[in-house]
Amino acid sequence: MRHYPSRAKALWTAALSACLFGTAAAKDYTEYGIDEDVPGPGSYETIDGKDYSGRKLTIITHAVPVIGEPTALHAEQFEELTGAEVEVVHVPFGDLFQRIMIPFQTGQQAYDVLFYGSLWLGDYHRYLAPVPEKYQNSSAMQGVTPTYRDVATWGEEMIQFPVDGDRHYLKYRSDIFDDPEMQARYLEDTGEELRVPQTWSEYNEVAQYFTGWDWDGDGEVNYGTAEVTKRDDLMFSAFISRAAPFAKHPDVPGGFFFDLETMEPLINTPGWVRGLELFVEAQEAFPPGGTSFGLGDEIFSFGGGQVLMSYSWDDAFIQAMQEDSRIRNEVGAAILPGASEVWNRETGQWDQLSEPNRVAYITWGWTSAVAGNSPNKDMAFDYLAFFSNQANTKHDLQIGRFGVNPYRTEHFDADFWIEEMGWDEDTATTYVETLEAIDSSDNRVFDLRVPGVGQFMTSLAAGVAEALAGQATPQEALDGVAEEWSRIVDRIGEDRVREAYSTVVAIEDAR
Repeated sequence: MRHYPSRAKALWTAALSACLFGTAAAKDYTEYGIDEDVPGPGSYETIDGKDYSGRKLTIITHAVPVIGEPTALHAEQFEELTGAEVEVVHVPFGDLFQRIMIPFQTGQQAYDVLFYGSLWLGDYHRYLAPVPEKYQNSSAMQGVTPTYRDVATWGEEMIQFPVDGDRHYLKYRSDIFDDPEMQARYLEDTGEELRVPQTWSEYNEVAQYFTGWDWDGDGEVNYGTAEVTKRDDLMFSAFISRAAPFAKHPDVPGGFFFDLETMEPLINTPGWVRGLELFVEAQEAFPPGGTSFGLGDEIFSFGGGQVLMSYSWDDAFIQAMQEDSRIRNEVGAAILPGASEVWNRETGQWDQLSEPNRVAYITWGWTSAVAGNSPNKDMAFDYLAFFSNQANTKHDLQIGRFGVNPYRTEHFDADFWIEEMGWDEDTATTYVETLEAIDSSDNRVFDLRVPGVGQFMTSLAAGVAEALAGQATPQEALDGVAEEWSRIVDRIGEDRVREAYSTVVAIEDAR
């Protein structure tokens, strides 16, 4: 981790400047890796004016690098500015839920600040402190889009502090799709026009064609697609992306994972099964080891130029757009592929569509909160305001491995990426148009946020893994998942799960 000058040195430098020039000038905080401080309750100037000497702040976060690295970076800065002692506890994703939940359940005060997956809100909400009005009214918070304010809210109360905006979308090598020679070759070999895939069936076809040969001329064999397939490393989200357009009917409200009225799992209905069939088929276009890729593998496979396409969070796209990337400005973004048919659970039939059913997947993202039993709420909220101030967010958005993705209105402006980040106009335009399309979509799904969500997603991942490994057909695998989901609902309590799930369905059906 880089070294930052001590608070004493910074204060001494400011005092010396005042003596030399006769008046005190505004402090220069660019030494902290930012371009310019932005006024507000979490700004460098405001936090520099706090004195938390003799106090300790304890933070639990994900392992380095994703979200764990920026947590530690801004904790070190916060220590320098305020005099506080900040302890950062890094935990692997598979253990993070329980490391936070057990102290809550046993009444222990273990952590002040929590970074975690927002889908766990159904379990955590009763243990969190509401975000104070002064932070909600800040320009930094007012800039958060309505979608990500929804993610931070339980009922009518904001109890999570937005630090990230997450969604799944398609990333592709624009230099290949836009190459006339490659277009002519694809047309001759397949009889089809080469285009950014509109449906998941088309995605698989294009990925298969571009597998097993050096199509970008770098001397290395390339492949069609990199996907998150590791059972315990967010594979469930990759599957949801593939299943959504077959299972989320734009005209059928009332639940995507469950029928809200009956709480019957929908996970094994024909739309979900079709999504899994195509997920299994896609394995033919994976790079070596691709059947056990975690999120980090997907980030570096696409971001490093190994594959033509991938889909998941923003991280792989940002990795490809870093200044040292060999494919910088040779990538594009698009909303997830759709489906030409969608299962209608009200009629029990497939509806054929003239245009693909496209579904925006607002997948779980990193979020943060302050423990309700923290004795350091003032310091904890100041840290989160500092972590997410405009200057720090601008810095963190540029680093793919940090896991901080666009969530403010200003991030959806192409000029932000062109002028501030140095992106080419075409790349920036496809990126922000995709973000805006997702954020404004009328047909969207959010992650399940109910008590026991970890049990539901573990069950789903296990079933999908069975199908990917050829140990069960997609229908058999998802039938097993549905049976387990029904048992989980019974254990937790149907009314309790329904009450929590209704908060998700309300925001899905609101538009």
